[in-house]
Amino acid sequence: MYTVLSRLGKRLYARIAGLSWDIVVFVTAIHFAVSWALIDWAGGEKISGGDVFWYFYITTATTVGYGDYSPTTEAGRLITVLWVMPGGIALFTTIIAKVVQLISKRWRKRMHGLASYENLSAHIVILGWHGSRTERMVDHIRGDTGEREIVLCTVQNIENPMPDQVHFVRAPALNSPDLLRRAAIANAQYIIVLGHDDNETLAAALGAAAVSGDAHMVVYFDQHSFADLLRSHCPQAECNVSLSIEMMVRSAQDPGSSRVQRQLLSTLEGPTQFSLKVPDNACRVNYGLLFSELKTKHDATLFGVAESAHGDDLFLNAPADHGIDPGTILYFMAARRIEAAEIDWSKLERMEAT
Repeated sequence: MYTVLSRLGKRLYARIAGLSWDIVVFVTAIHFAVSWALIDWAGGEKISGGDVFWYFYITTATTVGYGDYSPTTEAGRLITVLWVMPGGIALFTTIIAKVVQLISKRWRKRMHGLASYENLSAHIVILGWHGSRTERMVDHIRGDTGEREIVLCTVQNIENPMPDQVHFVRAPALNSPDLLRRAAIANAQYIIVLGHDDNETLAAALGAAAVSGDAHMVVYFDQHSFADLLRSHCPQAECNVSLSIEMMVRSAQDPGSSRVQRQLLSTLEGPTQFSLKVPDNACRVNYGLLFSELKTKHDATLFGVAESAHGDDLFLNAPADHGIDPGTILYFMAARRIEAAEIDWSKLERMEAT
């Protein structure tokens, strides 16, 4: 008996799932109109009024049945029992099933990486999934940028591993046009590329660079040769190459160095490294003056400056009289990110003049 009912239920669900919303709405409208006409034809029914019948129909179809309005004539009761109730309840059940199906379908698409996020903008896209490494990456992003939207892209046949924190896109290749479109690469503000190997990383980075707008792209390689190749095609890309050997040597020669590097890069513990760009309307100031202002007013330590975000123009621990012009990028260590608007540039201009 249970098997028979189960089969009937599956067949009924399949039939309902096959109905389009147009058909469901059309049939509901026809049933409502016919029900109203029949009740009005029965005569002597208060529920036939236009201000009451819609309420009576909905409470009957949803099986709520408050009882404040009900048919009083024999004909009205027969019409309600034989037509209004069976049809209304069947249609209500169909609508509920269609809504559940719609929600379930959208959830499955999102979980399986088949959804599209073309409506997003100024978001972060991560190309490549590496288990706990990517989870830590997301944690650090959340520690700095808060609620910024993140789209995680992968070629692995998995469901969304972090459904409460990231959107998920899956495709056969990280550089496929379909993946780049659904991840809204063209509207992203930051792109992080870390493929399964350097070949996949390079292909993904080149594909993203071809469609991205003004996004800042950060790419990780194990070998310098791949980083040099990407820079030759995409000078704006910021390439990170493994520093494990350098870190091991530094820790051996200066014990405890690894914890310094870890904290400087972590947004989850203690003061960390940030950057800001000197506004175009700011005056030229010297390094020493700005160093003192950041330390006194913001408890931050300025340790480097650069004329651009790319290239080899980084100047660490500059002399006190080193000039800092508008547009210069400042690198500093602080407990939180400091925005350029929080610094009194006009005060620095007056101090520089004296």
